[in-house]
Amino acid sequence: MGWVLFFDGDCAFCSASVRRVARFDKHRRVDFAPLQGKLAAEMGFTKHAGDGDGTMVLLRESDGRVFLRGDALIELARALGGVWRIFTAARLIPKPLRDAVYQSMANHRHRLMGRADHCQSPDPELSKRLRE
Repeated sequence: MGWVLFFDGDCAFCSASVRRVARFDKHRRVDFAPLQGKLAAEMGFTKHAGDGDGTMVLLRESDGRVFLRGDALIELARALGGVWRIFTAARLIPKPLRDAVYQSMANHRHRLMGRADHCQSPDPELSKRLRE
């Protein structure tokens, strides 16, 4: 079973997070695609890239299920497996609270790390997992 993590390609915080996830994903279960890319446009996800949204989108390919915000983080922990599965316990936190915390981080992500005004070349292994 595979997952595709759609992220804001113009956000330095998001791009750094993708590099981190790729390092932690020892079984290479997760691929990555920018929300500004062709695949995101085809799926209707580009609306999540804007400054007012900043939503990570995770697509589980086996059944086409889409996860947003806090739910995406929980499903990502499940996808990574191993010790990361402990974070699936966050499902016990009420969804409105999970999403509020997520949205607060999303709203401040550009202030935390800025915009990606230039493209940092991904390492060769990550390049193989990037979809357009």
